[in-house]
Amino acid sequence: MDSQVNVVGKTAQTSGKGIEIFATCPQSSQVAKENYFKNVIDVARWSERYGCKGILVYTDNSLVDPWLVSQLIIENTESLCPLVAIQPIYMHPYTAAKMAASYGYIYDRRIYLNMLAGGFKNDLLALNDPTPHDKRYDRTIEYTLIMKMLLSSSDGVSFSGEFYTIDKLRMTPPLPPELFPGILISGSSEAGLAAAKAIGATAVKYPKPPGEYENDPPDENVDSGVRVGIIAREDEDEAWRIAHQRFPEDRKGELIHQLAMKTSDSVWHKQLSELGKMSENNPYWLTPFQHYKTFCPYLVGSYSTVAVEVARYISLGFRTFIVDIPPTEEELYHTDMVFNRALRESAVREVA
Repeated sequence: MDSQVNVVGKTAQTSGKGIEIFATCPQSSQVAKENYFKNVIDVARWSERYGCKGILVYTDNSLVDPWLVSQLIIENTESLCPLVAIQPIYMHPYTAAKMAASYGYIYDRRIYLNMLAGGFKNDLLALNDPTPHDKRYDRTIEYTLIMKMLLSSSDGVSFSGEFYTIDKLRMTPPLPPELFPGILISGSSEAGLAAAKAIGATAVKYPKPPGEYENDPPDENVDSGVRVGIIAREDEDEAWRIAHQRFPEDRKGELIHQLAMKTSDSVWHKQLSELGKMSENNPYWLTPFQHYKTFCPYLVGSYSTVAVEVARYISLGFRTFIVDIPPTEEELYHTDMVFNRALRESAVREVA
């Protein structure tokens, strides 16, 4: 975000409160085919214009390939980093590492990796992958460690594990050290948090309200982030009007959410569902999640109200924020207003 870039840079040097903000790329399943190409480019350019570090690119069985979408993003921006979701069941770790190295070689651009352990249960079963929840994290650890070794070594790499074995495997062309990818992983479960520590990744939560963490802050031994939507305006009532207009209650979506709950073994999915419906005078809003409109909680209200909640997350130690898909460029402007105020608020909290 234009003003955000300077604020974050200065804050990172003086108080350790620097943050990284990622937008989210539109999903091909939710945009008409004839509009998708332009929509991806537009959202990527808006995100870069407002200073986002990168943009999350989803993957699942229903979506177009995230590597091809990431290439489209790179070719239409100057510095925005695709945060590529990687599902281990889809490709060998060498192939994923080769893609990261190839982007570095062709575009001289850095990417981020969003390492997945799960996914929709029916997607995994369709691929004949019945691996239990925690074991999938063990697999993702091996997968990521192999990728890291291949991308950081000029020599042949050997590895023998429970899920993968390689012998004197070399990455050619090599990836320049300055382009080594940032790594994120879901950290809502104990298995996810342990995986984040094992692979040196940022543990991203689908967060509970910040007050829920005040007696149980994120682990100081691992970088932490949150995935959250933001709808904010100068006027509180206007923000809530827009929120209800964008995410109206939908009985069909509610039933789909309930069905998904029955077939999911996702820890974060269950954690959010158990929070229940929260009142509208609370900025933490779960209706979009509960009606299957999106997969994260929202913060809704005036700039000041939402900024205080974001500042509470920052003060607790969350440094990475992945915001939901922006429907318009204007929405990123309002998000920018929130983060700038939140950084000032968190600086005041630190002094106090």
